[in-house]
Amino acid sequence: MSREIFFTKADRLLKRPDFLSLTAKGRRCKNNNFIAVFALDKTERTRLGITVSKKVGNAVVRNRIKRFTREYFRLNRHKNTGKVDINIIAKKEAVNLSSAQAFLSLQNIFDQITKITRSLYH
Repeated sequence: MSREIFFTKADRLLKRPDFLSLTAKGRRCKNNNFIAVFALDKTERTRLGITVSKKVGNAVVRNRIKRFTREYFRLNRHKNTGKVDINIIAKKEAVNLSSAQAFLSLQNIFDQITKITRSLYH
């Protein structure tokens, strides 16, 4: 099996300084359900961080949103060009999304990120 289908610890943004520097130097894009903060990075891979505030819902709801986000990223990582750090922030509107709706919304966000990062590379 290819390593690409896994979502390992190296694929995640875990440290608070990483999130803070991303917020400070990153670009933003958004839709009705999610906000993405992203920046080109010098690491060897694209990394994902997920932020779901307690304002969004209880632990069950927050974990469900994080699970959908990780799964979308894991399955569609190959579409992203370059080495980018991405933090996906869930809005309150993401609470009632089905998995298909969440995937469409995340696809929209990642398409925006890909378009912007391609313009930065060229």
